[in-house]
Amino acid sequence: MRRIIKNTKIYTMSEIGILENTDILIEENKIVDIGTITEEADEIIDASGKLVFPGFIDAHSHLGMWEDSMGFEGADGNEETDPVTPHLRAIDGINPCDRCFSEAISHGITATATGPGSANVLGGQFAAIKTYGKRIDNMIIKSPVAMKIAFGENPKTVYKEKHKAPTTRMATAAILRETLFKALEYMSKKEKAGKDGKEAPDYDIRYESLIPVLKGEIPLKAHAHRADDIYTAIRIAREFNLKLTLDHVTEGHLMIEELKKEKYPCIVGPNLTDRSKIELKNLSFKNPGILSKNGIMVALMTDHPVVPLQYLILCAALSVKEGMDEYEALKAITINPAVILGINDRVGSIEKGKDADIVIMNGHPFDTFSTTEMVIVDGEIAYEASKQ
Repeated sequence: MRRIIKNTKIYTMSEIGILENTDILIEENKIVDIGTITEEADEIIDASGKLVFPGFIDAHSHLGMWEDSMGFEGADGNEETDPVTPHLRAIDGINPCDRCFSEAISHGITATATGPGSANVLGGQFAAIKTYGKRIDNMIIKSPVAMKIAFGENPKTVYKEKHKAPTTRMATAAILRETLFKALEYMSKKEKAGKDGKEAPDYDIRYESLIPVLKGEIPLKAHAHRADDIYTAIRIAREFNLKLTLDHVTEGHLMIEELKKEKYPCIVGPNLTDRSKIELKNLSFKNPGILSKNGIMVALMTDHPVVPLQYLILCAALSVKEGMDEYEALKAITINPAVILGINDRVGSIEKGKDADIVIMNGHPFDTFSTTEMVIVDGEIAYEASKQ
């Protein structure tokens, strides 16, 4: 199937920038050309007067893991029986038939990183997925894409009620350190056994799941709102020489000089919510703009279902209203999350060879009166406003 999007303004979100009166050639599931295209196609989409963007990306959500309009039966994001569950995989808990997927698509959100919640010190493996499809196995961009860890009051609260560790920040850090050390020891024994012909250690699914983290293949994805928790996440990542993303970073604007030195990417949010707990007392839409203006790579999140995924763009618009550069806010929901998640070879910008995930709008997405007219995912029309 060959499709051409004709005569449109393209926000490529690449180094090319914004292109006027330009065409996009899609063949099967990939973008194969951008420019003035005279070739024939199976379908011509006239996008004159429209704006075209790469599919928007939410860098941190729990889409499909807490199902819409359901209670316990659809809550599969937190295994609150053990603070150490790195072996849990998001893809085993996602229901892609949840209606929130179609709501995301209708607003141009074509990809997200989704995974376990923050009840446990080590919660499990996040996955980067497309939001369009019926079978999760066919929607995966990368799995695992990160290992969820959590600091602060969430694990403290969960395990205080169970009268077991961690009930302090010290215990949270100690449990994480101990688990990482044992996983490192397990990996070392396994590697030595392979080289020397010795007997390998007994299989341990928890430590196996941490090997990609220890090898630097995926980052720790650290739930940390407060400054002290952010510093603890950085401290432990340094101790084990691990990749790290700082997620939530609610007090980032209060520690900006230190974060400038550290240069870890920050996934900020959810800001479109109330201050429901103590750690959120410094919540502000000014935060992402301050971080971005100080040279820190910023992506935005909804933390769905805390904020419904379709309001990711609104979160970006409100960040602009509170001081974030408009183009940087667009980057924070396109190319930046793709880079942070390590999936920018496929998504995040409109470039030759990338997945044909494209959003056509009748106005700028930060104008709340703009409408999503068409969404294409993997070259297939996933949403068309005129047919709704």
